[in-house]
Amino acid sequence: MKRTIILAATLALAGTPALAQSAQPAPQAQTTPEAQTKAPEQRTEIKAVSIVDVSDLPADSQTQISQIEADRSEDQLEALQSSIEGSPALVDALEKQGATPSDVVAASLSQTGTLTIVTRKET
Repeated sequence: MKRTIILAATLALAGTPALAQSAQPAPQAQTTPEAQTKAPEQRTEIKAVSIVDVSDLPADSQTQISQIEADRSEDQLEALQSSIEGSPALVDALEKQGATPSDVVAASLSQTGTLTIVTRKET
């Protein structure tokens, strides 16, 4: 769980939603010698989606999420939420949990293909 929160923090702070990264094809190889020696960037396919509300996390994880929220810009949050809104399957998964893309505060895509979405429902 701690790894998931750390990955969520990394994604949130980097401003690059996991969904957007996984949905884009790998860039075309460049013709420069330096580009030819680098391995192509690997993309992880989303195989499973896990949605968890902040209130269901252990206290330490809740504190980490709160710190992520405090350190992140509004633009980064909007980019994450917009990315999720662009996927009908993710919007449907959120709705089944009683949440919406605007409730999303963090997301993480594991190397095994599990997309974890963390929500904070407004009360």
